[in-house]
Amino acid sequence: QVRLVESGGSSVQPGESLRLSCSTLGGGLSLGYYAIGWFRQAPGKEREGVSCITSTDGRGGLGRPRYADSVKGRFTISRDLAKNSVYLAMDSLKPEDSGVYYCVADDSYSANIRCPLTEGGYTLDNWGKGTLVTISS
Repeated sequence: QVRLVESGGSSVQPGESLRLSCSTLGGGLSLGYYAIGWFRQAPGKEREGVSCITSTDGRGGLGRPRYADSVKGRFTISRDLAKNSVYLAMDSLKPEDSGVYYCVADDSYSANIRCPLTEGGYTLDNWGKGTLVTISS
């Protein structure tokens, strides 16, 4: 089972940018085989889907991205198959983007046709421990 680790979180000012990374812990299967989701959780709030991308390793997903309305035009999800990583580039950050960001993977057929932006769409329970993003002036 793939084990995930997030990195890249930091404390920045509004309007600045960050790039988060999601990679495997201890090697393992290619992340290209999985749909990958990015979620975030602010203090006192439920975890919410931010972005996701379907697989690219011949499972029909073609690497299609999806974004929550709140981040469209500001966040970009991408893959680097050579580095076995998925990135979330975040521009024009706002205080409401603050929270712990998690990545999660799923290899189901449905997730790789249209990747889920809800937790229930990820059934392998392989959430990383998260990386903290703080946006404040």
